[in-house]
Amino acid sequence: QVQLVESGGGLVQAGGSLRLSCAASGRAFTGYPMGWFRQAPGKEREFVAATNRVGSVSDYADSVKGRFTIFRDDAENTVYLEMNSLKHEDTALYFCAALNRGNYYKDYARISVYDYWGQGTQVTVSS
Repeated sequence: QVQLVESGGGLVQAGGSLRLSCAASGRAFTGYPMGWFRQAPGKEREFVAATNRVGSVSDYADSVKGRFTIFRDDAENTVYLEMNSLKHEDTALYFCAALNRGNYYKDYARISVYDYWGQGTQVTVSS
């Protein structure tokens, strides 16, 4: 079992930046690929970014490529999402998750392979 707690959300103007953190506890954090997802009001949860077990590979949704960066610090049991050039459409509740099933390289964007989720942190971008 892995417990995940997100932080770092807030209100920011369009064009601004935020860094989200996801602190893990419980089972060995280093055993899991990690992902970030988001859910806007009235919309389905969607994939944002993911990284493999060792942080050597990262994948991104097209909508955030070039603006967001995911990285992990295994010594701190934390995965981060650096968000730059934020847009109003980035407004959502952001969740981190640990991938516990499937194969990262095929399944990193699939919600169903992530078994452990945090409670979310709200990001609001004013236009």
